[in-house]
Amino acid sequence: MSKRNIVHIEIPVQNGQADAKFYESLFGWKITHDEAMDYTMFEPAQGPGGGFTQIGEEIKPGDILLYIDSPDIDADLRRIEEQGGSIVSPKTEIPTVGWFGIFKDPAGNTLALYTDMNPT
Repeated sequence: MSKRNIVHIEIPVQNGQADAKFYESLFGWKITHDEAMDYTMFEPAQGPGGGFTQIGEEIKPGDILLYIDSPDIDADLRRIEEQGGSIVSPKTEIPTVGWFGIFKDPAGNTLALYTDMNPT
């Protein structure tokens, strides 16, 4: 079986760019903002990076989402259902970036799968 590393983490915030400054000054993370997607991202010196999602009706404080590397999201989602989990979001494209799928494990935890469009 291939390594299934955590490849991206999303942290809910009230204001992506403003709240990102907290993490930048506290941990020294590199912060960038993608204007096209209106998405602020962080990059630590080591380990997985991530982004900041907007707190709202569906995303609450504490709803940190881990993205796990997947060589085949569709196959993994089928296996998740077979193992007692449920699909929250089917395989979905992030234009020019990759694909993701969101699921709940049998305990109700929400996690995501991710495949990079341009693996390096």
